[in-house]
Amino acid sequence: MTELSSSAKFAAANAGVIPRVGLVDGALGDEQQLASIAALFPHVSFESIGPTWPQRAPAGIDVLIAGADATVVTDVEAAVHRLRASPTVRIVIMLRKADVSTTRMLMREGAADVVPFPTSEAALALSLDGLFTPDADAPDGPGGRVVAFLKAGGGVGATALAVQAGALLASGGADVCVADLDLQFGAVSTYLDMSDAVTLSDCLSAGAGLQDMSLKAMLTSHRSGLRLVGGPRQLTPLEALGPPQVEALINALKRDFALTFLDMPTVWTAWTNRALQMADHIVIITHLSVPHLQMVDRQLQVLKAQGLDGRKLTLVINGLAPEHTEFISVKTAERALGREFAVTIPEDRKVMTAAINQGVEIAAIKRGTKLEKAIADFAHMLVPATATMTKPDRKRR
Repeated sequence: MTELSSSAKFAAANAGVIPRVGLVDGALGDEQQLASIAALFPHVSFESIGPTWPQRAPAGIDVLIAGADATVVTDVEAAVHRLRASPTVRIVIMLRKADVSTTRMLMREGAADVVPFPTSEAALALSLDGLFTPDADAPDGPGGRVVAFLKAGGGVGATALAVQAGALLASGGADVCVADLDLQFGAVSTYLDMSDAVTLSDCLSAGAGLQDMSLKAMLTSHRSGLRLVGGPRQLTPLEALGPPQVEALINALKRDFALTFLDMPTVWTAWTNRALQMADHIVIITHLSVPHLQMVDRQLQVLKAQGLDGRKLTLVINGLAPEHTEFISVKTAERALGREFAVTIPEDRKVMTAAINQGVEIAAIKRGTKLEKAIADFAHMLVPATATMTKPDRKRR
């Protein structure tokens, strides 16, 4: 039976761990319907979590099923609040008096599925079956590698570093794309002087068609060979993007490119969390200062709270100048954070600023600088060992 296959594979893929479904009492209707659904999923533990939807999903729950009424404003608002409070748990909402706008809004806010209530056993079984597909959350599945760039506050040069690392790899023939996920202040297209680049909004407007569309053919190429998904041209509300949309985009990028850099915004939302869940590697960029190190510590705490501390993580000090170490040493910073900095990028404001202003690789401004060497070493750390990516030819213009 296909209804049994996904939960059985889930248990096998997770060393025999039985997936747990938490149920708000009455969310599925009567006891008979619950028994019928449970019979279809013998490899799943269905557990009551009480008569009300808790503020935060209980620990250890893989899927939570709760109810809401689309015609009751307070009900919908409470559902949104609880979705945001538990971004790492897959939540299925049984929506009474369902309508299209409420359904779409709940999906944008992070619901794994919204099922009209009452519903048939077959429809609910299909929904749950999809949630227990073993590869649904696996960042190391088939396709390209995804690296997410997080910032320790604004102005640390994360966007410039992502752009230059990507351009350096692409100039040597690597299959690389940078996707600007900063909906409000994305600057990747500006840094590459590609104001006419296809934007995130353009990609998302394709809807379900994104899975059949070749991004490699659609996206324009920088002179280095780097492909780009630019940020929206207009300031866009953060809630305009949801986990399903960002998941579809990243899946398309993984399908079409060997390596994708995600330039993340400084905010945390349900969809940024989903993007980080799908990343193979997370890079945190900071400056060497007490305020920035405090921001790094906050980011590390949030990553741990969201269950993302198991991802491969690299800490980078960017724009390091000798005067910065007069006040705080790298070793002192490492002891304070309890983690080492794998990369330090020297400050060369003149070369980097010129490259940004002209939209070119730093090698086109000046070759053989310490900055170029450091970014090259950093860039090659991000390439999977199994990939056949040639090293950049620094003589190329």
